[in-house]
Amino acid sequence: MQKLLVIQTAFIGDVVLVTGLLEDLHIQFPEAVIDILVRKGNEGLFHGHPFLNEVLIWNKKKHKYSNLFHVIQQIRKIKYDRVINVQRYAATGLITILSGAKESIGFDKNPFSIFFSKRITHVFSKADVALHEVERNFQLIEDSKHIVASKPKLYPSLIDKAAISKYTIEPYICIAPASVWFTKQFPVIKWIEFLQVLPKNYQIYLLGAPSDIPLCKEMMEAVPDKMVTILAGKLNFLESAALMEKAVMNYVNDSAPMHFASAVNAPVTAIYCSTIPAFGYGPLSGNSSIVELQEPLSCRPCGIHGKKSCPETHFNCAMKIKIEQLLASLPND
Repeated sequence: MQKLLVIQTAFIGDVVLVTGLLEDLHIQFPEAVIDILVRKGNEGLFHGHPFLNEVLIWNKKKHKYSNLFHVIQQIRKIKYDRVINVQRYAATGLITILSGAKESIGFDKNPFSIFFSKRITHVFSKADVALHEVERNFQLIEDSKHIVASKPKLYPSLIDKAAISKYTIEPYICIAPASVWFTKQFPVIKWIEFLQVLPKNYQIYLLGAPSDIPLCKEMMEAVPDKMVTILAGKLNFLESAALMEKAVMNYVNDSAPMHFASAVNAPVTAIYCSTIPAFGYGPLSGNSSIVELQEPLSCRPCGIHGKKSCPETHFNCAMKIKIEQLLASLPND
């Protein structure tokens, strides 16, 4: 029986996207033992995952390098047949080449890729067609038995679904208003403007991490006439995904909650400020809409990732988005 390890120790959105690769591997090797290595804090995505044998954890925030070598020792003891590294950073390249696996696979942009047994050229597009990140990851196992890359998928349990059932009685909208990066986040003043025009018959849930609670409070207090409940910091990853799955609509930034929606095929409206969908991280739900500035800006995009502030100081890529664009994806009653 083959033992396979997938390495993705980046942030949570990237980890959600790599779940598509887990689906692909299960199709290709239905009898294989599949493990994944993630950074500490992201392991909750995989509770009860039907295709995973074990979730290995690298604590990168405390004693990063001593924990790195502990993880390498742990991996070497398992004796994997194949290690698949989707990242392009030196630390995971080191894990890959020291894993002792019979076959090591990764992208050529990894500094240690020269020592991989199989190097895959990392490209953002083919024939001028932008590739989605799940398609880029899929290139690592292109000899698979099926042709197209699988969508990411999360598996909320019955317990997760029961935990959020009390919130699903009336029609509701979920909003995940925050982002780690300033220029990826729809401004709070614009979120409030949106809340002010939402139909009053919808319950509104504000999702996010505990650190997002002040932002959510500012939004809620600005619209006392609306049914707004702050669930930021109260739900785990899979509970949040389960709640999003049943929503009338989910409004998100170009950030992890967008990928949560994709992973449970939830309806989603993704708001792009400084970044653009062509980078390959767009929504994959069957019911998905993209909101972005309709007029061109010479400064947009200002980079593939978000920034801590607008380089031009005006932040027009967000401030000039019209609220009507967000409302357009809301179903008509």
